[in-house]
Amino acid sequence: MKIFVPGRICLVGEHSDWAGGYRRINANIEKGYTLITGTDQGIYAEVSPHPTSLVLSSTAPDGTRSGPYEIPMEPKALLEEAQKGGFWSYIAGVAHQVLINYHVRGLVIDNYKTDLPIKKGLSSSAAITVLAARAFNRIYDLKMTTRGEMELAYQGEISTPSRCGRMDQGCAFGNRPVLMEFDGDRLETCELQVKEPMYFILVDLQAKKDTMEILNHLNRCYPFAENEVERGVQELLGSINKRIVRQAIEALESSDGERLGALLTEAQVFFDRYATPACPHELTSPVLHKILDYPSLKPHIWGGKGVGSQGDGTAQFICKSEDDQQAVLEILQRDLNLPGMKLTITPQKKVRKAIIPAAGFGTRLFPATKATKKELFPIIDRDGIAKPAILLIVEEALEAGIDEVIIIVQENDLEDFRSFFTQQISIENYNKLPRHFQEYSRRLLEIGQHVTFVLQTAQEGFGHAVYSAAQAVGDEPFLLMLGDHIYRSDGESSCARQLLEAYQRHGTSIVGMRCTPEAEIGNFGTVTGVWLEDQKLLNVTEFAEKPTLDYAHTNLRVPGMPEDEYLTVFGQYIIKPELFTLLKEHIDNNVRERGEFQLTSALDRMRQEDGFLGLIIDGKRFDIGLPDYYLETLQNFRH
Repeated sequence: MKIFVPGRICLVGEHSDWAGGYRRINANIEKGYTLITGTDQGIYAEVSPHPTSLVLSSTAPDGTRSGPYEIPMEPKALLEEAQKGGFWSYIAGVAHQVLINYHVRGLVIDNYKTDLPIKKGLSSSAAITVLAARAFNRIYDLKMTTRGEMELAYQGEISTPSRCGRMDQGCAFGNRPVLMEFDGDRLETCELQVKEPMYFILVDLQAKKDTMEILNHLNRCYPFAENEVERGVQELLGSINKRIVRQAIEALESSDGERLGALLTEAQVFFDRYATPACPHELTSPVLHKILDYPSLKPHIWGGKGVGSQGDGTAQFICKSEDDQQAVLEILQRDLNLPGMKLTITPQKKVRKAIIPAAGFGTRLFPATKATKKELFPIIDRDGIAKPAILLIVEEALEAGIDEVIIIVQENDLEDFRSFFTQQISIENYNKLPRHFQEYSRRLLEIGQHVTFVLQTAQEGFGHAVYSAAQAVGDEPFLLMLGDHIYRSDGESSCARQLLEAYQRHGTSIVGMRCTPEAEIGNFGTVTGVWLEDQKLLNVTEFAEKPTLDYAHTNLRVPGMPEDEYLTVFGQYIIKPELFTLLKEHIDNNVRERGEFQLTSALDRMRQEDGFLGLIIDGKRFDIGLPDYYLETLQNFRH
């Protein structure tokens, strides 16, 4: 398994993580607020299980290889290694925390590439600890959330000589911007989104700074300020920081680069005014200020500031455009011989395509399915129009903002589906229609312009059907809707739109869920996990395909739910394109379940390797795949 963890840059709010921690002692101190994002650079590793040891190899940024280095997976040996300090200590510290909290064996970790500058305020040590925590989580399926990985990584790092802040392990969120709030020991996080790309440059100043010295002097100002300098530091990291971070969030979410640049510059001015007197020999930072004030850069940037603990370590600029980003990079190299790194914060990829598998035979509705596909069975909609089920599903997808709907069909059924969406009825029949049906007939052709078809040449399971659309979808997240389910929202937002909006907020594959009595779960995919938002958003820790009640009682209960209820799949998913790679592996290696290539096992691998969320949908699903369910749908869907 390969894992990548980026570095972490603090856009605004440095030092407020540990400062907010002092609220444990002095409640009058303001909470800490920081706005971070992952870098484009980071630490890459290939990981695998080992029966008895932690076996470590590493490639430094200059290409130098070290290792393999072997540490027994024993608490005493791991703690001793952690307390030595150095690169291996971070992984050993995390392994020690894992071993005392979980039943695991060892790991082989080959850090085969590192393109993140070390000791430059970009949380390289935190990235290593997060990588180790994620490796244990994924290899041994410990079912930790991202927050759980962060906490494990933090506990691992503080068991080393390092004295990291709570924000450092925010690199676990990847390259998404995140607001972090620190209140004593309590940490809250909120992921943010931008509307348009925002272009940054990070500059390794190639100078010296002593982070421990900076932290020692600033920490002397807490928990109670005793003089003007200490009061200034508390104001800087308190009320001033709170205001700047809140305004920076607004600028970031509206992609207002000019406003965000002004706030970065303002933050640096306040830092110089209030923090530098507390540690002038480290924070006067002549190299940093030379770069921030360099005249040739001014036409290309909106603003800039120092990074991390500040001092002469790393600087950041927000550039006016992608071309200006490149220009800044070239000026730094040409005029100052300083290496720069690009950082681009991009909007979440829009979900533009939907897949609807409709290639099954419909065995349970035979012999009606001999006459026509079950996806073409008629349903009476609220508007009184009799529509084939597939049309209701397509309309829901388009209403949610999908641009292209891909329907997977058998070759013998292609003409039936294609003619419905693309061919006008004869003029004689058209003229017989009432005016509102004539309008709807034209609307059908408009809908058909958004519909394409993919052939499934062999019916070898739901996973095989979805894989048939891999080329049509490409490298994009997609909405998956079942061909024999239709949906009715209980509110103004359609079921599919609820799911799309949740994906845009969180950027993680997500499945729609509903509460289901235990007597029915044998008919559905079932999930379990840990609530992230009370009774609404779930971190999924397991997918189970049509489980038995005994298995569900033991493994699938969800905290806070009645004992006779479980969470089942609603019939809508938004899935990242990495799913196709996993399905291809299963097909190439003939990994079958009950004789077929299933989707659920591939989804469970995605959950393990990349995470998966579940959203309780405010609405109802109607299954038309069984005679009794189809009759119930006819009776209830219109109301």
